[in-house]
Amino acid sequence: MAKKIHRRGFITSLFGAAAATPFLNGAPYITKNLMKAKGKMPVVVTGRGGDWAEKVLSGGWSAFEKSGDMMDGVIGGANVVELDPADSSVGYGGIPNEDGVVQLDSSVMHGPTRNAGAVGGLEYIKTPSKVARLVLERSDHVMLIGKGALRFALAHGFKKENLLTERARLVWLRWKENLSDKDDWFPPADGEYNFPPRPTGTINVLGLDEDGSVYGVTTTSGLGFKIPGRVGDSPIIGAGLYVDNDVGACGATGRGEAVIKVCGSFLVVENMRRGMSPREAVEDCCRRIIDHNNGKPDFGDNFIAINKDGEYYRGGIRGPKDPGGPSYAAITKDGLEVKRGEYIIKYERRG
Repeated sequence: MAKKIHRRGFITSLFGAAAATPFLNGAPYITKNLMKAKGKMPVVVTGRGGDWAEKVLSGGWSAFEKSGDMMDGVIGGANVVELDPADSSVGYGGIPNEDGVVQLDSSVMHGPTRNAGAVGGLEYIKTPSKVARLVLERSDHVMLIGKGALRFALAHGFKKENLLTERARLVWLRWKENLSDKDDWFPPADGEYNFPPRPTGTINVLGLDEDGSVYGVTTTSGLGFKIPGRVGDSPIIGAGLYVDNDVGACGATGRGEAVIKVCGSFLVVENMRRGMSPREAVEDCCRRIIDHNNGKPDFGDNFIAINKDGEYYRGGIRGPKDPGGPSYAAITKDGLEVKRGEYIIKYERRG
């Protein structure tokens, strides 16, 4: 366990200082393409930018400071999003499956012990990352799913709660009404059969402590309106998350099926083991997925990676909605940095 850090008023002064830097989408933006943080340990990184960066990283850093355990830090950061109904892709407030039921997936990895825990298709529990950690610490298994995962959570004192917010229910209802003009669901009230791309979303939080040990968590509500029981890459060790204490860590977001097929996070970490930088490792994995999809994937996958030297980067396949590149952020003893990586397939404006 890392030594406990005492920095009175650190978070307050940290984000006060960050306010003096240039802003992008409400968050401080650093123009350098890749931040090199050698020697800046401990460090917590996340694939969330914008306003979420400050929320996630301040929550994670506070949890780390309180206990001195970076496992608490990465999971504490993930909990910020899991518990916030304003986010529709993770935890409470997540978009449900096709039956209107919220099912959550999460995985955690602990570098020093080389252990892992995961849950898939978990219902009624807002913080699946905490249950995944219990699978790691309190069982001889790596993954529990569905009703078994729920029973395990209840046995450890978690309480069943309704995860379907009113906002998410209305999104789901509109999707049902848009499915077909031949079923028994009347069309939307405005009479328009249209629906934006199916919502997706995940959060990765990775950490490196003062001793150079690595930790990670990935958590999600999965693909919106998925077939009940569908599990993406997030709870699968080596796909949505991989941590090797000798090398570093990686987490994935995007189309989980594509990530699973290439063991994406494992591939990125193995690339770093062979001497690639986090950027090179991520880009190589992205190109592998592109090649597996005839060079023209109609989806986006993103990877965030950190190595043992404290270097980190997030890149992706393509981002039709975001010409600026995928966001990511980090916090160290020196402050907060919010950045953007690059997409392999460049954004093309239309019209």
